[in-house]
Amino acid sequence: MTRTAIFPGSFDPFTRGHAALVEDALRMFDKVVIAIGDNIAKKGLLTVERRKQLIADLYRNEPRVEVCTYSTLTIEVAREMGAVAIIRGVRNSIDFEYEKTMAQANRRLFPEIATIMLATPAELSDISSSTIREIRAFGGEIAEMMPEGVRLEDYMTK
Repeated sequence: MTRTAIFPGSFDPFTRGHAALVEDALRMFDKVVIAIGDNIAKKGLLTVERRKQLIADLYRNEPRVEVCTYSTLTIEVAREMGAVAIIRGVRNSIDFEYEKTMAQANRRLFPEIATIMLATPAELSDISSSTIREIRAFGGEIAEMMPEGVRLEDYMTK
């Protein structure tokens, strides 16, 4: 039996912190589905299609990683994918409190799917997608916050 976990998020953009959590999850699960939430009400830096392409390119040589998009409840996607767990990253106590509330709601809906909270490595805990978007908007350098070899400009809509 394949043990699958989903790692949901907006990933706008996908960061080194996200990549570290995927690596942690791959040590625990046979397959990790990176599920990109499509919130049409939000105007993002990258389109959902570009985010999906960036992540798929990053993991093109890792057959245990799959990338999908969704616009339903995360717990429903987890069930559709046959996941036994939802992976959530926490950088600090604020993240933890938010994620704990979401985990409790998900458990109420589908008690058979666990939420696994993984701590972001300390050296990456200051990195967030919103921080990258803000630094980039002001012309700052973001390369060290992105996964190795990923150039955000390659995924910007032209």
